[in-house]
Amino acid sequence: MHKVLSDLHETQTDSPFPGLTTHAYLWTGPNVLFYSMATDAEFGELEKLGGVADQYLSHRDEAGPMLKTIARHFGSALHAPEAELPQIAEHSRVDIPLSGRHTDGNGVEVIPTPGHSPGSTSYLIRGAEGRYLFTGDTLIRNREGDWWAGYIEGISDAQAMAQSLRVLADLEPDVVISSAFQGDSAVHRIEAGLWRDHVAHALDGLLESTGNSRHR
Repeated sequence: MHKVLSDLHETQTDSPFPGLTTHAYLWTGPNVLFYSMATDAEFGELEKLGGVADQYLSHRDEAGPMLKTIARHFGSALHAPEAELPQIAEHSRVDIPLSGRHTDGNGVEVIPTPGHSPGSTSYLIRGAEGRYLFTGDTLIRNREGDWWAGYIEGISDAQAMAQSLRVLADLEPDVVISSAFQGDSAVHRIEAGLWRDHVAHALDGLLESTGNSRHR
């Protein structure tokens, strides 16, 4: 486990598919785990930090056999997008299906951001070092430092993703943490006043690559 913020710990790097790297993140306030991990190698470290009370998935691609293992080991509740229950339920029971924008009892603001996949969901929390935004695969920063949308031709919905980016643009995060990532880290501090520009850059790239720039 690696401490990336005073109340946020990052699990080891996993590579579930060639060229794809991910982490899971434990928010030690209410002991919430965002995203998922590929092995149980760090269960002992998670226990030292208080365990896992709740786990939140951003979308179906994070689902796998470890979901059931995590739930059994820690007694945690799984929160996941309602729109993707059939795919996620193949691996584990979803205790709390998510739909609609709301803030739950853990202080997690659930923000539906479909597009990358039908149920893609982002999460905003108020951490010890500001507002942390977990974007899943909806919004990612590349190796060059540019922000881009996680659009996959033939799988993603460009119009839905464009609208989701507009929703994210209205937020004011201090730190943004994606699920899949490029470069050295998925954790990025946002300089004051630049977030809307970052999202606009990603939106422009999405619309241009899908031939929808006229709908900017």
